[in-house]
Amino acid sequence: MSEPQSSPMRRAVLVAAAAVGAASVVPAALHATAREVRPFQIHFPDAALTDLRRRIAGTRWPTRELVPDASQGVQLGTMQRLAQHWERGYDWRRVEARLNALPMFLTEIDGLDIHFIHVRSRHPRALPVIITHGWPGSVIEQMKMVGPLTDPMAHGGAPDDAFDVVIPSLPGHGFSAKPAATGWNPQRIARAWTDLMKRLGYTRFVAQGGDWGDAVSEQMAVQAPPELLAIHTNMPATVPDEIAGALAANAEPPAGLSPEERNAYEQLAFFYKHGLGYAQEMANRPQTLYGLEDSPIGLAAWMLDHDARSYELIRRVFDGGTEGLTRDDVLDNVTLYWLTGTAVSSARLYWENKLAFFAPKNIRIPVAVSVFPDEIYAAPRSWAERAFPNLIHFNRLPKGGHFAAWEQPDVLTAELRAAFRSFRA
Repeated sequence: MSEPQSSPMRRAVLVAAAAVGAASVVPAALHATAREVRPFQIHFPDAALTDLRRRIAGTRWPTRELVPDASQGVQLGTMQRLAQHWERGYDWRRVEARLNALPMFLTEIDGLDIHFIHVRSRHPRALPVIITHGWPGSVIEQMKMVGPLTDPMAHGGAPDDAFDVVIPSLPGHGFSAKPAATGWNPQRIARAWTDLMKRLGYTRFVAQGGDWGDAVSEQMAVQAPPELLAIHTNMPATVPDEIAGALAANAEPPAGLSPEERNAYEQLAFFYKHGLGYAQEMANRPQTLYGLEDSPIGLAAWMLDHDARSYELIRRVFDGGTEGLTRDDVLDNVTLYWLTGTAVSSARLYWENKLAFFAPKNIRIPVAVSVFPDEIYAAPRSWAERAFPNLIHFNRLPKGGHFAAWEQPDVLTAELRAAFRSFRA
């Protein structure tokens, strides 16, 4: 379960041990109490950052794409602008400082060290929430929401809007340990998250997520532990069987769809044609992706190509545009994957998962849904009502895409406040 002595992740852990006390971050096997919650900080050695810049500078570039758009993939110009900033203008130490300014911890759950951020609000009626990132995301996605959620008075809210916030790193992602055996699927992660919240002393809490964060949050809802009051998702699994069948057959949209439903169908059809193969490679052959562990530019290009709308936003950012994300935002997340060496270990979650991404999961507890127009598909209210018989909140937002917490943190914060207001003690 522990990292090889020579890996950047292992060296970062050893440096952190010197800073916060060796017992805080050494592998869990050395602890007498496996359920112990240990403080954690990060500091990667200068040699790891020097090696990263050397690899970027030594990139062997392909020829330019043969079309004027992104239909052949991530464009050469975008990647070369990204590389120039990454090599010469980017400061990872700034990110380390931001992360280390937050209370971070490790604890062993089901034999695996789980990393998490845990920020308690000073407000006595704060509602505990566990927020789960997706792929290719990390805890960096949700960092912009921590202040507004835990200290609403400083961010345009009221004391009764406060949350205690727990943000874990998925197994094999970020600073959580890499599973040494198979079996860490969304169902197992969901059970681990419930264990984590109970370990932190919470007897009632809510959950939120998009992408894999949705899959895990929905499985928490399926398992329905008594402590879980409700979930919120910004990428809900709502696609009805007849729609899924038509998409699988590459058929025309079924007759009688509303404009909202037809738009969702067309978005999904585009994803099935242009984006599903990307997920299928990780689901079928994650170990084959050696290039992602060996080339930072290869890793960055793979991560940028997650979905067409997110890529277009990122392309505009590296062309000099002003968007919800900055160039540094994008590189913070890519650099985290590079330094922790988690490209392949994170991809294995696709292999582990045997659940349909978008099919309803028979959830009976309260569910809140926020729909961003540039998500992989903008779920119609009619589908959400069929998928979630206890739908307590549904809202379509005017702007935003797949990485809502990262790109539109104020909007998503407001959505969580509204969605969970009735669950305050």
